[in-house]
Amino acid sequence: MNSLNLKKGDEVKVLSGKDKGKTGKILDVFTKDGRVAISGVNIHTRFTKPKRQREKGQRVEVPAPLSVSKVALICPHCGKITRIGHEMNERGTFRKCKKCSKLI
Repeated sequence: MNSLNLKKGDEVKVLSGKDKGKTGKILDVFTKDGRVAISGVNIHTRFTKPKRQREKGQRVEVPAPLSVSKVALICPHCGKITRIGHEMNERGTFRKCKKCSKLI
């Protein structure tokens, strides 16, 4: 999987799994694995050891990556869940909303 239609900072909605229906912004995109990390979704707890003396260990909540097939883009213009099309013009290739036909 070389490229994905989703980019860092896009607003997405989770379609399946334990967090079905939640929305959030994409924090990180893993193109080789076909996964995305979303803020506030698929939270896992990690425990850190104290690094120095008299320091306490901590519980750190980290969003784990989720498969791209489980999320859908929310169009910033119409606010609906949409698929992504591509449009080419003299300035380059751009992503386009399939519902309202505006450039993303």
